[in-house]
Amino acid sequence: MATLAFRPATPGDVPSLMDLASRMAAFELPPWRSAEEVVAADGQAMTGAVMAADPGSEVFIAECDGVTAGCLHMMVAADFFGRHHAHISVIATTADAEGSGVGRALMAFAEDWARGRGLPLVTLNVFAGNARARRLYERAGFDVELLKYAKRV
Repeated sequence: MATLAFRPATPGDVPSLMDLASRMAAFELPPWRSAEEVVAADGQAMTGAVMAADPGSEVFIAECDGVTAGCLHMMVAADFFGRHHAHISVIATTADAEGSGVGRALMAFAEDWARGRGLPLVTLNVFAGNARARRLYERAGFDVELLKYAKRV
């Protein structure tokens, strides 16, 4: 059985993080979003967090037998009501790790990260068209709280 381990991302992981960011657009996006902008935004957010070394915005690498299998970008955030919580900014697995349990393990790691900081809630955003990710989140016990609507003008 493969051994899964988590570690903080380092500047040397930036190329892997950019590759993993491409997974954030591996489904049908809304017509007003491009894969390039989604990948660039997620990649830049993770790279910035790694370089800033801020304990309120941390990126982790999941390794399976020493090989990168996924990543997780966790942030401390405040919602519209002023409540602090943990926010999953990015969660992604490699194509090879898809369906292997790495995503579930990353979700559990995110919950542990939140608990360790005394944060009462974990949030995340997901595109409506990302059915596979939505199933993962729902199986992990996440419920829809808000819906964001958009209209091209």
